[in-house]
Amino acid sequence: MTSKAAKGSMAWWQLSLLGIGCTLGTGFFLGTSMAIHKSGPAVLIPFLLAAICTYIVYDALVKMSVENPDKGSFRTYAKQAFGHWAGFSNGWVYLISELLIMGSQLMALGIFTKFWFPALPLWIAASIYAAIGLVVILTGMKGFENFQNIFGALKAAAIIMFIIVAVVIIMRGTSSTTMASLQANYEAFFSQGIKGIWLGLLYAFYAYGGIEVMGLMVIDLKNPKEAPKAGRIMLSVITFIFIMAIALALALVAWKDFSIDESPFITALQGYHIPFVADIFNGVLIIAGFSTMVASLYAVITILTTLAEDHDAPAILAKKGKMKVPFPAFLFLTSGLVITIVIGFLMPEKIFEYLITAAGLMLIYNWLFILVTYWKLMELTKWGHVKNGIGMLLIAVTVSGTLGEKTSRLGFYVSLLFIVLISVATWIVVKRQRNITE
Repeated sequence: MTSKAAKGSMAWWQLSLLGIGCTLGTGFFLGTSMAIHKSGPAVLIPFLLAAICTYIVYDALVKMSVENPDKGSFRTYAKQAFGHWAGFSNGWVYLISELLIMGSQLMALGIFTKFWFPALPLWIAASIYAAIGLVVILTGMKGFENFQNIFGALKAAAIIMFIIVAVVIIMRGTSSTTMASLQANYEAFFSQGIKGIWLGLLYAFYAYGGIEVMGLMVIDLKNPKEAPKAGRIMLSVITFIFIMAIALALALVAWKDFSIDESPFITALQGYHIPFVADIFNGVLIIAGFSTMVASLYAVITILTTLAEDHDAPAILAKKGKMKVPFPAFLFLTSGLVITIVIGFLMPEKIFEYLITAAGLMLIYNWLFILVTYWKLMELTKWGHVKNGIGMLLIAVTVSGTLGEKTSRLGFYVSLLFIVLISVATWIVVKRQRNITE
């Protein structure tokens, strides 16, 4: 791999904070309820396994980024490793995964808003958040950084507040409900068995979605060699917060009392009649969902622009004007949001779970390709090969887990449909290019 000089202005700790802002979202705040529903109290195991795999993927991506800082990030490296077809397909798989993530975040934001405004239609709430998100993107990279830093700090503070409140409740030990919940969850820890852990893996992985956005930002670091440190610290903080918060939620409420339509952290505190706690956390959930949606918007704009510049998307999409983002790419993004909202309006039932399954799968297909690219481009030690193999195995097990039940199976079929469509498009593009060169 050839090395390029990077002219960034971001410190490593800013990248860590941005990573927290991009990762800590509805995948954790709402998706955790689904993971608990599948795995029971043993949900902690899928989250630990997902953390291990996330670190392996990030470590691979960031080592390639340090060697060759490039704004195309993983799709550029895939192209270098395997040729044009890999860069094209990798970019479009990721683009569609982020569009699906935007959809799931919008649906989640609508659900959270209905907590305060039950009569408000889902599509109206989604439209409002979509419009505000587009305004943030129009402020450019600097506005995006500032926005994510502030919201990242707010989200982390909210979860830390939950941890403190939960610890105080447990230490007081006055609630028979708490003792009953602790005992019930301890006795039922493996009640869902290995299958439960298997089924819960995808939702745990989805909670860590966002680390690839950090990879896109490595080029903005003052010193790209500090990227591994930024990722290690960010993932250590995120994993600690995830595990502690879930463990404490399970200490307060029996796992069967959690609902997939409500954040487990609101459910955990509702029975203790703490003033305004549900409202505070609902506000945090909206902030979390909105900031991760904006991270997806940023990722789509970035990848779409690099695809257009490489002629893997219509070249006009990369055309720059007076705006801080290419206006044609911005229109494409707006269209994607409109389509997402229409789908949400036509299919409100179960739409969040379908979207989260398909989005999670498309995302980890991309993670798998990052590991394959890393294996191809870099010289790995024996331990590096083992680590890479562990990451691939965890991803394969997670994907297979979606076949274990009807709802996630449908999400798997949706993701396969997109893969087939992208494969056909890749074949057409590569064949056309071969004909031109001949």
